[in-house]
Amino acid sequence: MSKSWAGRSGEAGQAGRAGRVGRLTGAALAAALLAGGAAACGSNGAGADGAGAVAGRAGAPATASPTPSATPEPFSALVGYRGLKPGMTKDVALATGALEAAPVSLLNGCTDFAYRGGPAPDPVRMAAEEALQAKYVQANARNEAARKETEVFPAPPASYSAKDVKSFTDRMAAFQEKSKARQEAHEQLMKVFDELKAAREARDLAFLTTGRAGFGLEGLRELVAPAGARTAEGIGAGSTVAELKAAYEVQGLQLGKDGKYTLWAGIGQVEQGWRYEFTVDAERVTGLALANRDTYCS
Repeated sequence: MSKSWAGRSGEAGQAGRAGRVGRLTGAALAAALLAGGAAACGSNGAGADGAGAVAGRAGAPATASPTPSATPEPFSALVGYRGLKPGMTKDVALATGALEAAPVSLLNGCTDFAYRGGPAPDPVRMAAEEALQAKYVQANARNEAARKETEVFPAPPASYSAKDVKSFTDRMAAFQEKSKARQEAHEQLMKVFDELKAAREARDLAFLTTGRAGFGLEGLRELVAPAGARTAEGIGAGSTVAELKAAYEVQGLQLGKDGKYTLWAGIGQVEQGWRYEFTVDAERVTGLALANRDTYCS
């Protein structure tokens, strides 16, 4: 995975391991990712509220919004979650016993784990992710090769002799063909980026209520809270947007282009780059995460 894809994803930036190219592409791939992810989430015993939230987004009849448990689990930048904290390496995190041993996603070159007792790895979704990564590697390599072919513009003719003019004309024609090939390679890469976006959304939906922990080159880069977790101010899945704003608007809560509300984690609490992310739907918080989008996956 190159840093151009998996790197500082503001979420736009994402060559890495080449896997086998599967047959699931485009809309079919996204559908398989979404179906597999939703099935995994619905079968893990996360509770009716969590399953209902996923079913509602997937097109099935929605259930009531998740409500806080009697004893909500604390989730914060200062204490982390279940012993997992910003800056922790993958090996140290696995040693805590808070996570399942087998990863549930390798998308984008990051390694994601479910919390102990969470969803088992979904072979359908992970196979689709593997195929998509291989497709990206191929598209990126083709685009890079095409780019190099057009780095040098043909030099003008040395003179206006018929021989030099013809040589220049031939070189320009070849350059134009290479430029066309570069444009086609770039367009194909952009299509793969769209598929990657759909895959990320499907993966995120699959673990929206059960949570997950994601690791990159520098260790932990994302903690997604399960539905029962709450910030120190009591915000979590089921909180209203009005409650979210009341708790954090004065601290700099911002609504991003992706529809998520974000809040910097706090100076002096965690290393630079960490922020809270609140996913919302129908004026309620449906997801809570602590993430550092300035770190590389691989």
